[in-house]
Amino acid sequence: MLTQRSRYALRAMLFLAKQPRDGAPTPMTRIAAEANVPRKFLELILADLREAGFILSTRGKMGGYRLARPNHLISLGEIVRVIEGPLALVPCVSRTAYRPCLDCKDEASCAIRHAMARVRDETARILDGTSLADATAEDLAAA
Repeated sequence: MLTQRSRYALRAMLFLAKQPRDGAPTPMTRIAAEANVPRKFLELILADLREAGFILSTRGKMGGYRLARPNHLISLGEIVRVIEGPLALVPCVSRTAYRPCLDCKDEASCAIRHAMARVRDETARILDGTSLADATAEDLAAA
């Protein structure tokens, strides 16, 4: 299950993806209001997203945030990984943070591990295959 932090990050990024790419930076207060994210929490999330290279920030009176790359080049999977870490539900199937399960007798024949590997693969396929552009287009089509 996605944490509230991930949902906030996705909402903020989806809001930024709808802003004109060559327009003025969007102030944090506007992002917080439009994405319905508490401002203090948003500050921390935006710092993580900036550090990961997804957004750019501009200081000052006319400052704010904008996407660092075109919205079709940022996937939902990338955003979730920055905020949550690996997509795997159990550590023994993680591609980036593997560790064996302490209570598993035989990893090679573990039915839970095999099922969770399929879940990880499908989750990654869907999230990595959905860009901010795709998600905002779906929002517009549904409206």
